[in-house]
Amino acid sequence: MVIAPDQVADPLAGFPVQELLEDFATCCRSRALDDREILLQKQSKVFFQISGAGHEVLLTAVARALRPGSDWFFPYYRDRALVLALGVSPLDLLLQAVGSALDPASGGRQMPCHFGDRARHIVSQSSPTGSQCLPAVGCAEAGRYLVRRPELLAAGLHAAGDEVVYVSLGDGTTSEGEFWESLNTACRLHLPVLYLVADNGYAISVRAADQAPAPISELVQGFRGLAVSRCDGWDYAECRRTAAQAVARVRAGEGPGLIHARVTRPYSHSSADSQAKYRPGAELAEEARHDPIECFAAALLAAGLANAEQLDAIRRQARAEVAAAADAALAAPRPDPARVHLHLFAEGSSPTAPSASPIPAPAAPPTGEGTEPLVLAEAIRATLFERMAADERIVVFGEDVADADEGLLAEVEGKGGVFGVTRGLQRRFGSARCYNTPLAEANIVGRAVGQALRGLRPVAEIQFFDYLWPAMQQLRSELATLRWRSNGAFACPAVIRVPIGGYLKGGAIWHSQSGEAILAHVPGLRIAFPSRAADAVGLLRSALTGEDPVLFLEHKHLYRQRDCADPFPEASWQLPFGQAAVVRPGQDLTIVTWGATVRLCLETARRLEAADEADVEVIDLRTLVPWDRELVADSVRRTGRLLVVHEDVLTCGFGAEVAAFAAQECFWSLDAPVRRVTAPDLWVPYAPELEATVLPQVEDIVTGARAVLAA
Repeated sequence: MVIAPDQVADPLAGFPVQELLEDFATCCRSRALDDREILLQKQSKVFFQISGAGHEVLLTAVARALRPGSDWFFPYYRDRALVLALGVSPLDLLLQAVGSALDPASGGRQMPCHFGDRARHIVSQSSPTGSQCLPAVGCAEAGRYLVRRPELLAAGLHAAGDEVVYVSLGDGTTSEGEFWESLNTACRLHLPVLYLVADNGYAISVRAADQAPAPISELVQGFRGLAVSRCDGWDYAECRRTAAQAVARVRAGEGPGLIHARVTRPYSHSSADSQAKYRPGAELAEEARHDPIECFAAALLAAGLANAEQLDAIRRQARAEVAAAADAALAAPRPDPARVHLHLFAEGSSPTAPSASPIPAPAAPPTGEGTEPLVLAEAIRATLFERMAADERIVVFGEDVADADEGLLAEVEGKGGVFGVTRGLQRRFGSARCYNTPLAEANIVGRAVGQALRGLRPVAEIQFFDYLWPAMQQLRSELATLRWRSNGAFACPAVIRVPIGGYLKGGAIWHSQSGEAILAHVPGLRIAFPSRAADAVGLLRSALTGEDPVLFLEHKHLYRQRDCADPFPEASWQLPFGQAAVVRPGQDLTIVTWGATVRLCLETARRLEAADEADVEVIDLRTLVPWDRELVADSVRRTGRLLVVHEDVLTCGFGAEVAAFAAQECFWSLDAPVRRVTAPDLWVPYAPELEATVLPQVEDIVTGARAVLAA
């Protein structure tokens, strides 16, 4: 049957005219912002520009179904029209573009279109493509957890029973593994996550055909529970109806959804790109036919909802509003360089601050009467039990950390981690608070990020330090940067527990490495490395009550060593980060160490005292970020000699930081060159004879100490 033109249904029918005109105006403001930023960038008043052009209609239509301040948003850099529709002003966006101190998203710390707005639940955006997907899943997990716990909501945390977590990305980003890891968890847990994939056919210059064998809406069909929909991003009515249906389904608790939207990219990827170098003119001309703003205007005209003069007036008003906002942004104050260090850590804390009250002798925390000594692993386990009982915000998860499937708990002993440190937590606190994750380290840390920014206190376990590296993107780009990049608007107090180190025969290259210096190089991440049970308890309590992300390194070899055992400290005792301990006082030589080599250095000191009548002082740093510069300097100024000992490799090991500090701050007190005893720049081998050759032994430390004493 042929349908006459006057019988064709109006595609915009049913939408309030005022909303349509408001959304058209938002689209025009978004495009005008792109054009103004490009102009300012050419004038060197904006230092980078990335365009949202071509995505405007899709994003304003999707925004109509979402609720700022109730739903949560993990956008990507082309979502300019979305954040405008959510209520962010053109001035706010331009303040970021010019790098003003008044930039509400980052205070001039992030480049343009790195959105963030705490009140509207727009989570501060990072640049790595796709890294926002896993925190979005963690955010959705946290929302579900919170809404079922009225006492936490009454205490000030926020969640809505029908909230949606929106996360967007370009089609090129669907090549990233973290996107697929996030889909896996969102679908398995039936989480209220809405993925918006804006497909403009390119990832910078790489065509979609070179990215994947099929469109993303086809590739994800195997994920059970994922509702997939498609739309053309230049068709407002289609986008509006598709988004409304997709959001309604997610909001009703039916599981995650994914919208695959075709969009255009009329401008180059960014100001650093020229798409004329790789896109033919005919293709760009064809794409211009689908310019979403022009298509939206044509639909409004065809429906008789506005005339050309009205639409031209809206465009002019948008350009004028943006021009005025640009003038205001350029006149706004510049950032104060003296404040750039703020918000790296929680207020009042610093990674380089000296200890407030150095401990001059081995720590003797108060203990209850009759308390039996606990080895390191059991002390950590007892602390988790204690803190989880006191704080329902704490959840524990990772590979193998649960006891067993709930249906089997009555029949089996339970696992609780490969080292048994979390054994019994699931039985005591339930599967909502201690649970297993996929074998995917980025998934573990990324979910911890999303939970922590919602106010939970996640304790995520990475099974071995040697397998931490798949999570490095989340550790470095998301976890460690969130507070600083948002200028203090968001915090991420997650604790990442990681068994580390060697001296366990048979561990070999994949289960015996250290590498703490690599993580110490990441600003914004605190690092604990206790060598005995009481210190682990005090530091873990501090980590779980602090506001900063913590990498909690637990040496596997020390887990059950009796000479590292201590009575369990009283519940009120905490050990602040940045306080080292003098575990053996002396006058002739200072040895600075941490982790498993503390025991070796104590044995070294005993041998030197017996054989050489040398009085050696041994300092256990206990935390590496921050580390106790003041205590080390005081010791070196008294002894005049320094030896740094650690298990990690020599080149760029953390001992180099200690040695450089001593050379700079204690130079006139040194009576001999600073030396280091470390592993060579090798991997840890499997055979015990080879492992003993690579890892520092007491004999190696004795030799190094004698060399310093003799100089």
